[in-house]
Amino acid sequence: MASPANSIPDTQLGLTQAEIQLLRQHQALALSQAGNSSSHAVSNASSQGRLLLDPSSLQALSSHFDRLLYSIQQRYQSLTAQTQTSTQIQYDRAGNAMAMADAEIARFREIIRQIDELQVEFDKVRRIGEIVKGFRARVEHLERRI
Repeated sequence: MASPANSIPDTQLGLTQAEIQLLRQHQALALSQAGNSSSHAVSNASSQGRLLLDPSSLQALSSHFDRLLYSIQQRYQSLTAQTQTSTQIQYDRAGNAMAMADAEIARFREIIRQIDELQVEFDKVRRIGEIVKGFRARVEHLERRI
């Protein structure tokens, strides 16, 4: 079977087998989406390990890849926007958590300050109690002397 005149061996493209297969699939898809009747020619060329290079096939493939790239860019922009939104939400949550933690730390410090004040007052009362006990002992001692 003769090779189509407007084709080249796909091995000359410097692509891996997987990339060649993907390119063949995209060329067939591009031509079918363009309503091109060359799908038989694409199938023939593909079965011979060749890629069609006629102007209509290349235009269809170019348009297909333009749409594909546009679709990828739109998806990328959408994912980027979602990532930014998610990051901002997490940043805000972290900021709120930090603010709440700071408030709790301040509240805890105030409680500790109040406990320290009570400890000082308790120490004062204990010293006063000791002084009172000392005076009582002296008074009792004096009363016994009298």
